[in-house]
Amino acid sequence: MNLEAVMQELEALGKERTKKIYISNGAHEPLFGVATGAMKPIAKKIKMNQPLAEELYATGNYDAMYFAGIIADPNEMTEEDYERWMDGAYFYMLSDFVVAVTLSESDIAQQVADKWIASGEELRMSAGWSCYCWLLGNRPDHQFSEQKIAGMLELAASTIQDSPTRTKFSMSNFIYTVGISYLPLHAKALETAKALEPIEVQLDNAKSKHLQPAGNILKSLERGQLGFKRKYVRC
Repeated sequence: MNLEAVMQELEALGKERTKKIYISNGAHEPLFGVATGAMKPIAKKIKMNQPLAEELYATGNYDAMYFAGIIADPNEMTEEDYERWMDGAYFYMLSDFVVAVTLSESDIAQQVADKWIASGEELRMSAGWSCYCWLLGNRPDHQFSEQKIAGMLELAASTIQDSPTRTKFSMSNFIYTVGISYLPLHAKALETAKALEPIEVQLDNAKSKHLQPAGNILKSLERGQLGFKRKYVRC
């Protein structure tokens, strides 16, 4: 399938209600409003196709950009490619659920995510922390340095309250993910989460919300999810 054919299929799958939901979360035109699950049949036909993924991402159409992440070849992308994709990720659903997800399946995931976490830029930091959530929730514990993850927990604890909004969400999710999906530091993550709550974030509609990583860890423990690893990261 070429770019034109994929765009036609995506447009046909668009729903006005879904489009409004995406816009309420920060997406803007152009977009069709395609539910992510509806993209799976097209993805199965294409499988991985990095050149086509690049064309789709470059359209600036949210649905096409999301689909680009599904068919991208993570290890064919260089650090420069990921930086370029991040430059085009104008809100968190792209930075955290397209770019970070794709990066998490690459061999350079940690080194790129580390740079983003240290960047000082809200969406890059958010994507960096999110990438570790995807990594820890999928890869075996032995692939990570316990000392490094412990240091990241301490960094999150000392900086989350003063971090930008989207970064706060991702940092809170990182603490939760360590508490559930990385067994060596389960106890430390839970202790860290309890000490931090409540974590207040200011939303665009002037309302505030309190993040509760400790509460979420405890809920997951009640459901027997300690040690949870997802089989696939991308759909």
